[in-house]
Amino acid sequence: MPPKYINKLEGKSVLVVGGTSGIGFAIAEACVEFGARVVVASRTREKIDHAIRRLIEAYPEAAGRVRGYVVDLHSDDCETGITALFEFVTHGGRDPVDHVAETAGEVFSGSMALRDATPAGIADFCRTRFIGAAVLAKVAERYLRRAHTSSFTMTCGAGAFKPVPGFVVGASVSGAKDALARSLAVEMKPVRVNVVSAGAVRTELLEHTTLNLGMGQEAAMDMFRGVSLLDRVGDPEDLAETYLSLMRNHFVTGITVQVDGGMVLK
Repeated sequence: MPPKYINKLEGKSVLVVGGTSGIGFAIAEACVEFGARVVVASRTREKIDHAIRRLIEAYPEAAGRVRGYVVDLHSDDCETGITALFEFVTHGGRDPVDHVAETAGEVFSGSMALRDATPAGIADFCRTRFIGAAVLAKVAERYLRRAHTSSFTMTCGAGAFKPVPGFVVGASVSGAKDALARSLAVEMKPVRVNVVSAGAVRTELLEHTTLNLGMGQEAAMDMFRGVSLLDRVGDPEDLAETYLSLMRNHFVTGITVQVDGGMVLK
């Protein structure tokens, strides 16, 4: 009997926006391992080249299946850049993309507390994480294969479901992504749209964020372990498994999957 499960991503076209580090890189790595054709997109060519080298070193046989492209979801003209990205991924629209995973999120140097919030600061935080993701979906709809086998998966933070003091801006934007996923699922059907709500995950972004908060790494990890029901900080590979599931399960759409180590229960 031929395999029914392990080959679902073999030969599929997958775009990972934010795929050069952290969760995004783990998604790209997993998709390559399962035989997909992968494009990693990020804001800087240097990071893209480094990510591609890492992927090819780990999977030499995949050298012809891994590419990269520079895109900036934070740009005022992000739609133009995103359109160029999809033209690259699909070879001018001739080869539809099967799956898009959005994990982009730059380090935010400002405060996310209500007392420090300003219109400009809130707008800046939303640029990549919400506006960029929404425009990415708008453009992706034209290039995704129109089938229930295709997917568009976004990322938000667990603060949307268990807010903590001092993070009102981040929690609110995460909640907006939760609502966006349901709206897009209706708008983009039969393409499936979902979002992954991530708890504390050991990534470069988490390290930079804790530094901006004036916390040492050891103290920060202790704090994040303390809010997890499992008493641990997540690894990017833990999250990648969820994105893979949402790509491969053709009967799930419009949901937010909480991958937070039980944070909302503690």
